[in-house]
Amino acid sequence: METNVNYSIVGAFVIVLTAAIVVAIIWLSAGLSFEGYTTYKIYMEESVSGLSTDSPVEYNGVNVGTVDSIDIEEKNPRLVVLLLRIKSSTPITKGTVAMLSTRGITGVSFIALKEECKNLAPLIVEPGEKYPVIKTIPSIYVRIDTAMTQFIANFQKISDSFGSLLDKENLQAIKASLANLEEVTGILATNNAKLNAIIKNWETASKRFSPLLQSGQNTMNAIEMQTLPAMQQLLRSLDSVSRTLNEVALEIKDNPSVLMRGVDRSALRGPGEAR
Repeated sequence: METNVNYSIVGAFVIVLTAAIVVAIIWLSAGLSFEGYTTYKIYMEESVSGLSTDSPVEYNGVNVGTVDSIDIEEKNPRLVVLLLRIKSSTPITKGTVAMLSTRGITGVSFIALKEECKNLAPLIVEPGEKYPVIKTIPSIYVRIDTAMTQFIANFQKISDSFGSLLDKENLQAIKASLANLEEVTGILATNNAKLNAIIKNWETASKRFSPLLQSGQNTMNAIEMQTLPAMQQLLRSLDSVSRTLNEVALEIKDNPSVLMRGVDRSALRGPGEAR
């Protein structure tokens, strides 16, 4: 009886050991880890065609998680709700944005995360939400589609403007302007000889007028050289007369009797003059 019990213990030990070895092999081959994951939510306003559960989630090109679920927002059918399972060590902040992206020519869709601003505060759960919500930006395809739509709209406006410019009335005005231009051109062509004669006469007159201007300039220079010295001398004489009159006026003011007996000329002599 003792022997049977020992075999049972040995058998149980072998089974447990085998199971442990199998688990270890699976763990090592699959690269399993006990790293924690955090669930985040994003709302997208565009088609997520090509995206599926377990699609990759990358942060600056590094694989950090997977898409956990894809669903339609019940309150707003235009929105697609995605739950992302992301490594807890990933630095998801308030400046993190998500975008639907496609890998090369293979067309494999994934969610790309990146930092768009310098707000590095940790992302928290907002009131009314079960998970932290990462902001989204339009994918490159949506941006191209929007740009093309705006380009077509602007091109249509330009076409309409040209259409209104080339309506019946404006075309008639343009035709009238062209007719007037043609008439003016014809007149100029007819009177080409006269115009040439006028131009030649003007050139001749200009040549004759130039020496006349030079002569006038020389005359003015001569007058200036002869007149200015005389004018300066005259001004000096007037200044002397003015000073003399001022002296007489002061003398009369101080001694009114001078009008009766004349001015004492000795008072007006300069220093050192004989009295």
